[in-house]
This record gives sequence, C-alpha cells and structure tokens, in this order.
Amino acid sequence: MIQAGPVALIRRLRWLYAPDPVMAGYALRTTFTSLLALGIALWMELGSPQWAALTVWMVAQGTRGRSLAKAKWHLFGMIVGVISGISLVASFPQAPLMFILLLAGGIGAFCMIGTFMPGPASMTNYRIHGMRASGFTYAIVSLDGIADPHHIFAISMARATYILLGIVLEASISGLFQLGLTRRTRQQLANTFEDTLKPALTSIADILCGKEGAMQNVQTIFTQITTLGDQVEFAEVELGRHDHAGDHARAALADIAVLLARALDLATLMRLPLSQDDMFHREAEAIRDMFLRLPARLEGTESMSVILADLLTLRRQCRQKVVLDFTTVQPDDIAREAFLRHGMLQQALVELIDALRMALSQFEASRHPKAHDHFHAPIRSYRDWQQAVTNSLRSSVTVFGAGLIWICTAWPSGLTFIMFVCIICSLFSTLERPALATQAFLRGACCAVIAAGVINLELMGKSTTFEMLGMWSGLAMMLGGLAFAYPPLALPAVSYNLFLPILIGPSNQAKTNEIVYFNTAMPLLLGLLYASWMYRTFLPYDPARQRWTMREHILRELHRIAEGRTSETVDSVVSRNVDRFVRLMTNSGSTPSPVIQAYLTGILSSMRVMLNLLRLQAIGRDTRLEKSARQALSLVMGRMSHFSGRYHGHYGRTLRATKLAILRLRTSAYSESRARERFVLIAALTSLDVIATELDTNRIFFDARSPYLDPSTSPADLQVGE
Repeated sequence: MIQAGPVALIRRLRWLYAPDPVMAGYALRTTFTSLLALGIALWMELGSPQWAALTVWMVAQGTRGRSLAKAKWHLFGMIVGVISGISLVASFPQAPLMFILLLAGGIGAFCMIGTFMPGPASMTNYRIHGMRASGFTYAIVSLDGIADPHHIFAISMARATYILLGIVLEASISGLFQLGLTRRTRQQLANTFEDTLKPALTSIADILCGKEGAMQNVQTIFTQITTLGDQVEFAEVELGRHDHAGDHARAALADIAVLLARALDLATLMRLPLSQDDMFHREAEAIRDMFLRLPARLEGTESMSVILADLLTLRRQCRQKVVLDFTTVQPDDIAREAFLRHGMLQQALVELIDALRMALSQFEASRHPKAHDHFHAPIRSYRDWQQAVTNSLRSSVTVFGAGLIWICTAWPSGLTFIMFVCIICSLFSTLERPALATQAFLRGACCAVIAAGVINLELMGKSTTFEMLGMWSGLAMMLGGLAFAYPPLALPAVSYNLFLPILIGPSNQAKTNEIVYFNTAMPLLLGLLYASWMYRTFLPYDPARQRWTMREHILRELHRIAEGRTSETVDSVVSRNVDRFVRLMTNSGSTPSPVIQAYLTGILSSMRVMLNLLRLQAIGRDTRLEKSARQALSLVMGRMSHFSGRYHGHYGRTLRATKLAILRLRTSAYSESRARERFVLIAALTSLDVIATELDTNRIFFDARSPYLDPSTSPADLQVGE
C-alpha cells in the first residue's frame, strides 16, 4: 500500500514520458503549425496574433477527417459570427445596455440553433461546433469593435484573418502527413464494423444457449455503436464524396442495433412456457455455431456471397420446419400451444437472421461501394424545443449578467471578462451537463495561467526575439498536445491549449507583456468561475427531471405509433431509443444504480414494444386475415393509442386487451389451414407475446404514476440519492 501511491502517480504520467507515437506526432505537428501561424501573424503585424495560434489548436484533431470536418464548420461559424458582430456594433455603437442585451440574445440564438444540429450533443459534434464558432467570433468581434466602432470593419477583418490563417495552415500541414489515407480509412471502416459485430454475436450466442446474463454487455455495445457511428462521418470526409461507403457503414452499424433488438425479443420468447423443445435446441446450436465462426470468416478471404448464402439456407430451414408442423395433427390443447410457441421461436430466429443478413449486406457495400450508388443514411438527431430553450436561456442570462457586472462596476478589464464568459457559454451551453465541462476547463485554464506566468515573468522577461518565444511557448504547447491524447485530461488540455496563446499575449513591440498577462489571467479565471456558478444555479441540470421527461416522451411515442400519426421506421425507432439509452448512461452521474438500471431496462423494453407495434400495423392491413383476428389487433392498437401512461387505468386496459388478442389469434391459428395466413398469425402472436411480456415485466416503467422506478428502494431513499 505504501508503494501504491507513487506507482499510481507514475502510471498516470505515462502520457508524458511514454506517449502514444501517433498522438505524439499530432502534438508535435500542431505545435509547429501553431508557431508557424503565430510567426506569420507577427510578420504581418496583426494586432492580436495570438488568435492565429489559438485557432490552430481549436481546429486540429487527431485524424485528418476530424480536422477537415471541424475546419469546415469553424470557417462557416467564423463567417456568420463576423457578419453578426459587425451588424451588432453598427446598430448600437453608443447604447451599452442594448448592446449587452443583443450580445446575450445572439449567443443564446446560436446555442439554440446548435442544439438542433444533427448528431450527439458532444464536443466532437462539429456541426454544433459551427454554431459555437459563430458565438465566440460574434463575441470577440463585437466586444473589440464596441470600444472603437468607427473601425469595426478593420477590426473584424483582422479577426477573420487570424482565424482563416490558422484554418488554412492546419489543414495544409496536416495533409502532408496523411499518406495512404484512403486505404487506411476503408480498413478502419471495416474494423469498426467487425469490432462492433463480434461482441454482439457473442451475446446473441449466449442467448441461444440459454446462458444467464447473456445481454449484460448490451449497454456497452449500444454505446460503442453510437461512438463509432459518430466517427463514420469523419471517415466520409477522408474518403471524399466519391462513393457512399460512409452511408453504408452507418447503416450497417444501425442494423447491428436492430439485430440486438431482435435478440432481446428472442430472449423474451425463450422464457415463455412450452416454447423450447429438442428441435429448437438443435437449430439454436447450429445458428450459434455459425454466429461464433462469422468474425473469423469476415477477416479471411471468404466471399461475402458465400456467407450470405449460408445464412439464407439457415433461414429456409427455420421456415421449412414450421411448414412441416402445419400438416401434423396435434392431440390436445397443450400440444397445439407448444406448436405455436415453437413457431413463434422459429419466427424470431428468421427475423434474427434477416437482421444479420441486412447488416452484412451493408457492410459489404461499404467495403466495395458500387458506381452510381445513391444510397443515403443520414445522421439522425433527436432534439426537443424544451432542451433548446433551456440551453438558450442559460447562455443568454449568463452573458447578460456578465454585461451588467461590467456596466455597474466600470471594470477596465470588463470587456475581456465578458469575452471569456461568451466563449464559455458558446462552447458548453449546448451540452446537457455544462457545469462539469466548465470545471474541467477551469483546471486547464489554471495550468495555462501558471505556464504563461512562467514564460512571461521568468523565461521571456528580457528577450524580444521570436526564436526564444517559439522555443519556450512551443515546449509548453507540446505538453498540452500530449495531455490531449490522455482521455482523463482531454478537456482540461483543450482549455490549456486554447488559453495559453492568449495569456502569453505576444506582440511585435515586445514579444510578451507582463501587464497584459495579469489583465488577461484575472478576467479569465473570474469568467470561468462566474460561468460555472451560473450553470449550477440557473436552470441547472436535473437528472431526475431528465429521466421523467425522457419516459414521458417514450410513452407519447407509443400511442402515436399505435395511432398511426407518425411515419416511423424500424431504423428510426431503434436509433432514437439507442440515443436515449446512451444519453442516460452518460449523464447518470451519482444517481443510484438501481434507478438507472430500471430506466435502461425500460428504454430497451419500450423500443421493442414500438418495433412490434410497427409490425402489428403492417399485419393489421392484411385483408386476408379473419375478421376476428383483425378486430383483436385493432383493439390492441386502439388501447395503445390512448396509452400515455399519465392516466390511471390505461396501463391495465392495454395489458388486458393485449392478452385478449393473444387468445383470439391462438384460436384463429388453430383453425387456419392456409400456410401463408398461418405465418402471418404466428408473426402477430410473436409481437403480441413480446408486447404483453414487456408490459407485464416492466409495469413500473409503463404505469407512470410515480417518477421513480426502483422497486427495491423506497421513495425516501431515492429522493436522498437524487
């Protein structure tokens, strides 16, 4: 135990003395590019050359695709921000209160627009980053211009020049180090799919053999699907728009999520009485064996057409066994029920194989894209107005409060203070938990203050040459670049790399200025502290409220789908609920694990209910079904269309209607002699049994009379935990 502390400390510093070679190259390349941008800005005698170096660190990423994607959206945001900043200063050059009010409103508007951008609400979403760039460019242009409104155009052009210089240099130099990029990107897409498919197939194989806890890894797999789906966008940038490999890769990952949903349905059906027999066990073992061998076959030289043909053979075998049972006379009711259960399991196996075949087909299309392919799988986004308004109000009120502080105190560095507050609000207000991100930024800013203080007050006190400035500041930047590669330090490292050039404050007259350093460091730290305090006091993140709102939206979607008012698809239902699943896991914080687990289970359960409702809608439109069967399905859809979870009795009525429909469809299946109609009835019974089981098993989620979901914890304990 005595040696545990030093050993743990040494391991935590591994990013410094034994960095990853690729990320060490990134740090070295970006440091060189930022110093080059700083040198060119000084040579051009621009007024604030540090913004050129800052832009390089803001745009630079670990891969070419990320850098280009961020650079494109940063450039777009810069153009929007410059135009908005000029308009603001031109409109209110001598009205401080109106200027602050519209400055705050503009930052809030950019945050609201960013909330609706496609993709996850994370720092790696560069569409949202475009709005972030608009916000802080709008702030720095207008705040610099309001002090000298007669030269607002010259000021804005100077700020745009810094940013454009940093973007062009980073994009140009990073491109020199990307040899064989297309080949490596295609291989990366293949590895992305295989790395996701392998754990999914392992979990499904465990389900087929009846292993306990087989789907415990589903949480990790869904998170991985979301993360890797986000990375496909950057691979598309690296490949260019010559084909649709990225669209097919995104669709393949989505199909893996559908595959897992079908596996969960199969697990539910396997738990029903009289469902399994020796024939099913033999079929399940054959499918399990093929699933386990599939990753090795994908890595080998075997053709995809052979693999798909083998899966199609398995599918036909499942169908044929059910058809053979149609001609067998069942001696009693128990035997007939066992026959139906077996047919439902065969139906679930067929759907499982179909989902895998679709995923493999999309994977093959991503590896070998065809000419003149017009396939498109867009990045899905699920935002709501409530969240957008919250993000906008949070940022607007924070910026307006900073402006009031400046007006009331007449602080000489007040504009710098407001600028840093605007930067923080632009960067973090679109996140669901901005207070945590601001805390990490504060730690990085403190490190930047210390590093810049050493450079300004000690190392560069007497030197006025760019070579000395480049040597010492380059060493400090290199440390920040290495820290960026270490995940626990990534966000503080971003803050450190952004604010270090500003705190050093180089200029042509004297490469550094101690007074400028002190007048910049204090507003920076105070601005971060103020923003962090505002995020915790004004519209703070409420995990219990987020969960309740999420569940309310799920229940509304259930009755909208049943009513037929939405044009939902399997992909949209799965992707939306996977997004909820990952958001809940990411933002769980210190919430008691039973509550989170109950919600996670409820989200997966509701996703499967929605998928089976979609299937029942399609089956209900089949006019060849008996009238009693169609009426039973209509009754279920009608009850579910009123099922919002907010009124007493609707849950119980929905469950009873579902069980009644199961009894009616069983009777119809017993008397039906036509093979096609029997298949349709078995498919309907499969969906109804899954819906009934999920409604019954997860009653505490669907019967929304209490906002808490942990059956083993009292409401008092849950409130304390919250």
